[in-house]
Amino acid sequence: MKTVLGIDNGTQSTKVLVYDFEKKTIRAEAQSPHDLISKNDGTREQKAEWWIDALDSCMKKIEPSLKKTVVAVGVSGQQHGFVPLDGAGKVLYNVKLWCDTATADECAEITRAYGGEKKLLSKVGNLILPGYTAPKILWLKKHQRKAYDRLATILLPHDYLNFYLTGNRVMEYGDASGTALLDIRKRIWRKDLIKVLDPERDLLGCLPKLIGPDQPAGTLLPSIAEKYGLPTGILVSSGGGDNMMGAIGTGTTRNGVLTMSLGTSGTFYGYSDTPIIDPEGNLAAFCSSSGGWLPLLCTMNCTVAQELVRDLFETDIPTLEKLIKEAPIGSEGIVMLPFFNGERTPNLPKGRGCIMGMTMANFTKKNVMRSAMEAAIFGMKLGYDSFSSLGFKAKEIRLIGGGAKSANFRQITADVLNLPIVVPEIGEAAALGAALQALWSYETREKGSSSLDRIVDDHVKLKANQKHTPNPKAVKAYKAAYATYEEYLKAVGPLFR
Repeated sequence: MKTVLGIDNGTQSTKVLVYDFEKKTIRAEAQSPHDLISKNDGTREQKAEWWIDALDSCMKKIEPSLKKTVVAVGVSGQQHGFVPLDGAGKVLYNVKLWCDTATADECAEITRAYGGEKKLLSKVGNLILPGYTAPKILWLKKHQRKAYDRLATILLPHDYLNFYLTGNRVMEYGDASGTALLDIRKRIWRKDLIKVLDPERDLLGCLPKLIGPDQPAGTLLPSIAEKYGLPTGILVSSGGGDNMMGAIGTGTTRNGVLTMSLGTSGTFYGYSDTPIIDPEGNLAAFCSSSGGWLPLLCTMNCTVAQELVRDLFETDIPTLEKLIKEAPIGSEGIVMLPFFNGERTPNLPKGRGCIMGMTMANFTKKNVMRSAMEAAIFGMKLGYDSFSSLGFKAKEIRLIGGGAKSANFRQITADVLNLPIVVPEIGEAAALGAALQALWSYETREKGSSSLDRIVDDHVKLKANQKHTPNPKAVKAYKAAYATYEEYLKAVGPLFR
């Protein structure tokens, strides 16, 4: 038996998956949670050592004999987090995460200094937003000067795990594009933008070597192989951001396929053979980890609204699903703006959750619950409208994340976006994507060449019993409900910028 190991470092937990690529089956899975440092100013941080502890815990849960069958490892990581290292490889400060919104002032400062949003989109391809890595670097300079002065290497979460596994400091194009410092068209660091962060210091020297998705990050260190009971010298692939790995794990490696992830946050992305730059800035212009590009929408609030409402009403999931089904489309006029974590798209870093349109007649538990679920997909529709306006022709949406388990969520998604919904058989798309990228790297070394598209076709399968098609009457009703949502958003948006 031969297997590949996929590691997914998420915001809430680390997951490990052992995939038997000969039998096309998962042999083992393990998961270990992460803590979160959260403050009212928008701070969202973790300690890098927590990730190693979580990985250690996961690896202990895998049978020793199974670990001996692993021929390659791939790492997926939450995007944009800033891991600052000193010259000896020691982490200098807490990791500011993708969902940290405490850097709004730094974003404005960088944007002004570079020449404005139009220049950023023209020269770089992305705006400077609180989620990205660039403002986090400036934040460290302004607020943790001693740590900043010792800064030797800038890594992202998945890069840090690659460094831990191989000892190499490298960064792959897909994840690197989420720093907002990469020229996504040419796949090179944008030196003039990097200089804006610190005119007196050459931060370019702190950015690691860029590698393509088909290049390995290195081989497993002997000490790590011994610690985890893995074979010495096995390949560690380039890895990538969780969305880039999710794209591989769902088969979003060709034009026309869209993947939507309904988790605490939400992402919506599609593969393109050419760079796609959204002039409105709603879609991030990222490179993919499969050789192309991955235009992407990210919302910081997706199933979080549903979870908060369920906790508020002390309702279990079966009851929640029943009440949502009983409530009418549009929740009788109740509209939720679910910006409990601030918001990235639309760019409202000071956003707060709002419930709008309440009357004596419609203010019921079932309407509030349904409005939370509808709001998550209304937030995604902003991205789909951007895809459509840029000429992206979608055939279907592949749905992953916790929300994909809900039949209500799946049907609402189909009706709001007026597209068929399908669900991959393996829901842990990021971990599977990391494993399949590792297989790509392994086959390339063993055979001299390999095709990622072939690997995806062979290993990514869809559930036949969870396909949802749009209901024409519901599509029409949601058109009106979404228009109301847009009116409320337009009215209160200026309060949250």
